[in-house]
Amino acid sequence: MRTFLLTCLTLGLAAGQLRSAPPQLLNGIVAIVNDTVITENEAREYIEPAIDFLKRTVPSQSDFQEKALKAYREGLNQLIDRQLMLDDFKTAGYAMPERVIEDFVQERIREQYGNRANLIKTLKARGMTYTDFRAEIRKQFIVEQMQNHHVSSAVLISPFKIETYYQEHQDDYKLPDQIRLRMIVLNKVAGADNSAVDKLASEILTKIGGGADFKEMATIYSEGSQRAQAGDWGWIEKSVLRKELALVALGLKKGQTSGVIDTPDASYIMRLEDSRISHMRPLEEVRDEIEKTLISEERKRLQKKYIDRLREKAFIRFF
Repeated sequence: MRTFLLTCLTLGLAAGQLRSAPPQLLNGIVAIVNDTVITENEAREYIEPAIDFLKRTVPSQSDFQEKALKAYREGLNQLIDRQLMLDDFKTAGYAMPERVIEDFVQERIREQYGNRANLIKTLKARGMTYTDFRAEIRKQFIVEQMQNHHVSSAVLISPFKIETYYQEHQDDYKLPDQIRLRMIVLNKVAGADNSAVDKLASEILTKIGGGADFKEMATIYSEGSQRAQAGDWGWIEKSVLRKELALVALGLKKGQTSGVIDTPDASYIMRLEDSRISHMRPLEEVRDEIEKTLISEERKRLQKKYIDRLREKAFIRFF
């Protein structure tokens, strides 16, 4: 394991941040899985997207080092798991028609590169050939099929499991007190004479008081991000509102319209459409959500069970 950790450092994935000088890798090999060698280059290419993400999001050098090592461990183990599934495919005597593989390859080209010309340009920059690319996509397809066969196809969530999960996780489906607002927003310009904004706000309020439809007024005049929804903010908690608006909303009754709420950056007019006290989301509302959660958890469990079984009978060595 010590050599394995040094391997991560040797790869230079930290782009100059990990500057220790560990010993050289043994012939560029990081692991052997049964009869297959996983090389330094394979590991680097596989983990590089995760490391690039860390470079952009983790400013602390010490945190980066810790997360980079973790990402490398996880990436290498994913490569090992993938090879185990490829070996299982071969050992089981499965075959995959080349036309099916080719359809999958063309689909990936369209999804990720748009067309073959863009693909070739990208491959050239990475020092890869189309043959290399096709071989990699073929492996991905086989792995997906093995996962579908051993994992996805075996997942079935009963109504009883959904109902039990709902009862055991009620805090996850509890909603706080909420209000539903419509808002007309008239923006101001900092440092300018905004008397015209104040006048327009008063005119709009007068029209609403005279019977004009609030939704129509919001659609015509509001400059807020909810204008296309006729000023509808949907169901929200009062805590999401700025202090001046929250105080006014607190005093409104259902169907009541506020006066003009003046702030340094905008004038607001709001209407309280409805309110509801803290409550549990009903089971029927969250049934699909719970089912997706349980399917995901069951797939992870079955995937781990499948990989554990493959690892028990495999030869795996780290360098």
